Amino acid sequence: MIHFGHISKQQFLEEYWQKKPLLIKNALPKFISPLSPDELAGLSCEEEFESRIVTGSTLMNKWNLEEGPFDDKIFEGLPNNKWTLLVQGVDRYIDEVHQLISEFDFIPRWRFDDVMISFAALDGSVGPHYDHYDVFLLQGLGRRQWITSTSNCNPENYLKDTPLRIMEKFITESTWEARPGDIVYIPPQVAHHGISLDDECITLSIGYRSYLNNEMLSALELPNNKSDVYLKDPVWEVNINPAEIPQSAIDQSKRLLSINELPEDFFGCFVTKLDPEDEKKFNEVRAYYPKEEIEKFDLYHLHPICKVAYQFINKELRVFINGEVFNSRGIDDDLVISFSNTRKLKLDNKNKVLAERLTSLSLIEKSQ
Repeated sequence: MIHFGHISKQQFLEEYWQKKPLLIKNALPKFISPLSPDELAGLSCEEEFESRIVTGSTLMNKWNLEEGPFDDKIFEGLPNNKWTLLVQGVDRYIDEVHQLISEFDFIPRWRFDDVMISFAALDGSVGPHYDHYDVFLLQGLGRRQWITSTSNCNPENYLKDTPLRIMEKFITESTWEARPGDIVYIPPQVAHHGISLDDECITLSIGYRSYLNNEMLSALELPNNKSDVYLKDPVWEVNINPAEIPQSAIDQSKRLLSINELPEDFFGCFVTKLDPEDEKKFNEVRAYYPKEEIEKFDLYHLHPICKVAYQFINKELRVFINGEVFNSRGIDDDLVISFSNTRKLKLDNKNKVLAERLTSLSLIEKSQ
């Protein structure tokens, strides 16, 4: 788990999560980016990864966006400064990046979206902007200046005729310098502007997606509201089980949607449903990779693309994987809960049935 320094984890959850930004110095001591600049550039040339190159600066207010996959020759033609490479979903394919997510498991894992990694040359930036999700910005190489603001975070405050969502008015409220191992936490609808202070700067963005009321209402086949409102988290307990859906999250959803009851399986299926791109990737895994023969004492893990959560409904365990209810009948609850929270299992006689069911659905793979 990350180190919060001068505040406690409880203080972070109560006072900062989804409320205000925070610089956490030395959150992961001695942290070094798991990927070098050249390795990240190499990923951006592969079709599996969504990648972008942004050039420009707030001084000129002239911005350009190019989308990958790229030919490696593109990097030879880039200037020495004022450009950024961004690669999405790196955790799906790079194990070291995927393992990093567990450092943030004080937030429910079913809230997690993906890890984006960016490389920026000197003065590289993607401009001041705000998002509707929570993000931990972990510095991996070089230094980055972060400027934050809570003013003018509205859809009318964007530059016209630019391929990026860059704020026209941006009023500085806080300015921080992040070094390797430092983390900047940014809540939803807080504007932020990161600028590279070195020739080589790598930042890992650990993002947590938000859910719209109308997105949930559509999934329930109910009429949409006139305005979009995002679901806010309850105050999370200090020591949670990462895969568990607490009743407080269900209650928040009911308040957001102004309904008295939700179908029993709705929330678990909704928050574990894969987005279309991940679903496409996972279907390719199921179609093209042969199911492994499981072997006793070997270690297996849930496929990195997959999402898992569980909930107790009328004191009965209900498990959700990739938007569907997983059949855990006849399997000891503790085994299923342990697997859901750790996303791994070491095959033995006790969990063999669980492993076989997971394997039949291509949900687990052998750990290296």
